[in-house]
Amino acid sequence: MVPAGRLHYHQILILEQIQRAAGTGEKSRRYRQLAKLHDKVKQLRAERGPLPDRLQGVTKDRIRAVLQCLDLGANADLVDCTFALLDNQTASWFAKAPKGATISDGASTAHLACHIGILQRNGSQLDREGRDYWIKPLRELGGFEAVTLVKGEFIPGHVKAKSPNSCYRLNEALKAVLKAPDDVWRNMLSEWARDDVLRERRAFQAQMAEAARKQIDSGHAQLIKASVEIYAPRFLPGYRLLYIDDADGDRISEDERAKMAEAGIELTLEDAMPDALLWNPETDHLWVIEAVTSDGEVDAHKVAQMNRLAERCGKSGVGFTTTYQTWKEVAARQGKHQNIAYETFIWILGDPAKQFKVTG
Repeated sequence: MVPAGRLHYHQILILEQIQRAAGTGEKSRRYRQLAKLHDKVKQLRAERGPLPDRLQGVTKDRIRAVLQCLDLGANADLVDCTFALLDNQTASWFAKAPKGATISDGASTAHLACHIGILQRNGSQLDREGRDYWIKPLRELGGFEAVTLVKGEFIPGHVKAKSPNSCYRLNEALKAVLKAPDDVWRNMLSEWARDDVLRERRAFQAQMAEAARKQIDSGHAQLIKASVEIYAPRFLPGYRLLYIDDADGDRISEDERAKMAEAGIELTLEDAMPDALLWNPETDHLWVIEAVTSDGEVDAHKVAQMNRLAERCGKSGVGFTTTYQTWKEVAARQGKHQNIAYETFIWILGDPAKQFKVTG
């Protein structure tokens, strides 16, 4: 826990988020990247001063007006996030971005949090857990497009689960609306809103995302799928899948929310988000699956978090399984970290007929 001192509450949350990211292996690397980005943007703000009032000729007043016409109100974070994605004056913060790329070509959630909180507001980066308020609303309408930096090129879609190269950019048609003259933009916005429901546009985006996804190793997503389709039926009979977190973007679909409501489960921002959550309606017992290709085993912290969730929702308890692709990966991870919690299970895709219980 970070001592409060004279820090504001949101600053404490951000510092705690950075501390939670710290640890060993992959988590340690992410922590260092997050801290490095934070310092880089702080230095940029100090050297360059505030951003101009217009980016690509667009003011925040225009953004507010457009959002109000889309029934999105005047959400200051969403306004500033849209402004950030218009920033073609700041070089991309990706280490391997294409030559000449800027923030407007593609910005990750962390980039946007720093742009809004530090570069625009001269404060601390936004807590990324609030992205449902400053990314999701326009993403659902197609105003923010998902892209991924792959081999020095921004390609459509979030094509690898939880990739640090997943990012966002403004839809070109919405950008044209924002840049249009005062007497034209409302008509253009109406046309854009109608186009958003056309099947052809959605089909094209889906085809592009699928084509891009084939370029990427989807090992983590495939292991989650195998855990649900192979492990669960054999070792967890009677359990129903409530949700599966096998892609970036919206973590819980409307269908999954309905299933969780039926099960009496409500996830909050404070709860852990496992790769798969299952429920047995006869015993009212939950089961958590964590599929590990780089990090993320069921450790003591995850057990404590999910036990709190089960108790809060009145469940009879919760079980846990960490899954791996091969014995080699089990040895490599546990030989180094030894972090799997007692009284939980291990399952290996390469040896699927058995599971192993971790006992003290």
